[in-house]
Amino acid sequence: MIDDAQVKRIAPYVRKLVELYSGEGIDRFDNPDYYPPSDSDEEHVARYFLVMVAMDHRLSRPGRPYEAVIGGKFYHGADLLYRLGAEKYHKDPSFFSPERLAAIKAKDVKDWLCVNSLCPVDVERRTALLRDLGVKLLNLFDGEVMSAIRLTGGRLRGVPEKPGFIDLFKVFLAYNDPVEKKLFLLAKFLERRGVIGIVDRENKRVPVDNHVTRIALRLGLVRLKGRLAVKHSRGEEFNDYEDVLVRINVREAWHGVAVETGVDDFILDDVLWAAGRKNCTREKPSCHSCVKGPFCVNRRCLLREVCPVALGAMPALPEHNFLDTWWY
Repeated sequence: MIDDAQVKRIAPYVRKLVELYSGEGIDRFDNPDYYPPSDSDEEHVARYFLVMVAMDHRLSRPGRPYEAVIGGKFYHGADLLYRLGAEKYHKDPSFFSPERLAAIKAKDVKDWLCVNSLCPVDVERRTALLRDLGVKLLNLFDGEVMSAIRLTGGRLRGVPEKPGFIDLFKVFLAYNDPVEKKLFLLAKFLERRGVIGIVDRENKRVPVDNHVTRIALRLGLVRLKGRLAVKHSRGEEFNDYEDVLVRINVREAWHGVAVETGVDDFILDDVLWAAGRKNCTREKPSCHSCVKGPFCVNRRCLLREVCPVALGAMPALPEHNFLDTWWY
């Protein structure tokens, strides 16, 4: 269930966090170390993000982190993925073309995403997702991502006479998750790069990854009841239906915070994602002592006065256990 009172309680604190974050400048996702340069062709940008978000799931597993040193710099998880994506884009942009994707093989994915024999655990699955992108782009959209985007008229949700971005892009296997995490993440990237102008902003939602789920559960925005609470406390694996039930509530709880604060859902996601990596980590939240990160103000978490974990009212459990998926 969503705790509406807690949504209202944390809203002023979240508004302050977003103000502090926005004051440092919004990420336009044009750093060439991770993304296509700002002067790149629109279709090439769209192809790049379509491919990269399709791969942006479950990069690390317990005891097997996806991380490496490249050029003397350490990269972990999504940072490593997008660094490798940018390298591939700069060297061989045709790699992201639908023709190449439709014929891609597991060896191609290994050559791309493996560093010093360290690979994502599901190379065959990732290969199938990329091949599906290529085949459907060629067969349904004349090989152009922008053709699909133009069909939406800038709407996330469709109207009777026109499909929306969310509706249309669910045709791709990589983007078929019921909570629509990857779809909203892709929309966020494309909007920030000016590839799509979203007209129905009320339909934006935070892309619900593990970080934003963990923070929502620890803050008490969503409270698990009955057997779900028991499974969560024991670290037992959730099934597909249970996972969707939890994450849909998490998604709508954060949207409630966005509405309450007047904050854009995608900007809120920037803050939550960074905080999940630096402040409210899976292993240990830095409630009363921190060094950096968006939640960290004067070396303490700004949310400590309204967070049940920081107040000692509940344990700092991680997100619920749901690993074997390409949804998140």
